[in-house]
Amino acid sequence: MIAVRVCMKVTNEPLKRTPVALQIDADGTQTEQVLTDRAGVARFDRSPTSGKVLVSGVERFHGRLDGDILIGLWSITEPGDESAGAPDRALTGSTAYPGMATSSVFVDDRDVLTDAEGYLVDPGDWSEGFAKAQALREGIALGDEHWELIRFLRAHYAKHGAQASVRDMIRHFRAHWGPAKGSSRYLHNLFPRGGPQKQGNRLAGLLRTKGEH
Repeated sequence: MIAVRVCMKVTNEPLKRTPVALQIDADGTQTEQVLTDRAGVARFDRSPTSGKVLVSGVERFHGRLDGDILIGLWSITEPGDESAGAPDRALTGSTAYPGMATSSVFVDDRDVLTDAEGYLVDPGDWSEGFAKAQALREGIALGDEHWELIRFLRAHYAKHGAQASVRDMIRHFRAHWGPAKGSSRYLHNLFPRGGPQKQGNRLAGLLRTKGEH
């Protein structure tokens, strides 16, 4: 069960009869809209996944959809969160150097430049479209668990200013997925071309880390 609670940030007043829908990352499908009840809660009978919460058609949350999700608004006309996964503002700037071997991937009607391994030359070019296109180029069909790890990697960088270690990933996903899936072996099976710290960072638009494996 996924429960989305919508309220006003200042007063904590619930927003009643407000349409809420979920958009699932794995296949882009969107649920039917559900109106919030008197407590400002819209409930969806779905298993945990990765995706977006749309309130009155506007994106208000993007990440793991599991349990209770609180959406606090300053006003009901507040602009939506259009970021496809910070830290785009913090992690920008070309990493190109003379003689650098580059390639490109076609994303949203334009060519996005990568190095020879597929890392973005300018991490500010990252988008969901890039992750999908690069994953396709590397032979991966992104599912819910891939997206959850990509979101985690980007959120970790936004918070700490450094890439997550495999130990960080195991600690996080063991708590969410249990010991069988929250393991180095399982994460490496999800990202077989170098593991989550290499292929995961690459698809998340982050730079290399020391000791990648």
